[in-house]
Amino acid sequence: MSIWHLVILLVVVVVIFGTGKLRNVGSDLGAAIRDFKKGLNDKDEAHAEQARREETEHLRADPPPARADSRPAESVRAESHSEPLDPK
Repeated sequence: MSIWHLVILLVVVVVIFGTGKLRNVGSDLGAAIRDFKKGLNDKDEAHAEQARREETEHLRADPPPARADSRPAESVRAESHSEPLDPK
């Protein structure tokens, strides 16, 4: 297609639809593209939030491994600070 074909096509479209109608179509198309991009960003944010939620649930479900000494820390601390028994 040459440039003249495009010019003739543009003139025919303007005559058929008018400039007001073309302005409306352009603004509607812009709004549709804007909403589409916003939807993509919302989807990415929702996916990131879901990943954070799953990581938190994973940490709750799988607590860190227990210490090698199975006694509670309080009893170990109490034994280390208690005075030795005098067998008198």
